[in-house]
Amino acid sequence: MKTLILGIGNLLWADEGFGIRCVETMDAMYSFNDKDNVELMDGGTLGLYLVQHVQDADNLIVFDAIDYGLKPGEIKVIEDDDVPKYMGSKKISLHQTGFQEVLATACLMGDYPERIILIGVQPEYIEDFGGSLRDSVNAQIFPCIEIAVKYLKEFGITPIKNKVIEKTLVQKELAQDRYENERPSEKVALRTGDERVLLNSDFSEFKVRDVPRYHGVGNVKSIPVDGRKLFEDK
Repeated sequence: MKTLILGIGNLLWADEGFGIRCVETMDAMYSFNDKDNVELMDGGTLGLYLVQHVQDADNLIVFDAIDYGLKPGEIKVIEDDDVPKYMGSKKISLHQTGFQEVLATACLMGDYPERIILIGVQPEYIEDFGGSLRDSVNAQIFPCIEIAVKYLKEFGITPIKNKVIEKTLVQKELAQDRYENERPSEKVALRTGDERVLLNSDFSEFKVRDVPRYHGVGNVKSIPVDGRKLFEDK
């Protein structure tokens, strides 16, 4: 029996990174006996590239930020056949559609987990490029991990608490502590579109053209984007 614990989402969009932060923290907190055959994975936004991993799993636990229409930070746990419905009922990003397809493809190919547990939290804010988890969402990482531990015990798996907490699952530059503590202030780097760029005279030469142009093809200095123009008589 193999158990896959998967975090999906996008670290660069604030609360959308919740699933990855959960699996990152859980990996730092717990170890597992080899005989338990447990794998923790940062699934990011890989979509269909996760099919093989899902097919190989007998038990699948997924952490994700899901728009359930609840209060920010509220936890909701979905099991088994209901999971695909919630993954696409109210999408907050394309990765959720992608994961629906992962489950559907695994099912069509005849290799589907016996148990699927979706541990989701209602995001508070997404539109914050380079942003961190909001407090209401960040506070649910440990409660969600405890829910996962409860299910693991139902599967006959007892996690071993690590004496030293070291986050190594996610690329070190994106580890939560470093990512959040080294983030530039909003005064330096706005997160929701920086109008200062448009007001800066350094960018005044970039004008919107009626006909897009492409520069530097062969001996032609400037031609329309339409590729057919490359083959017309000059």
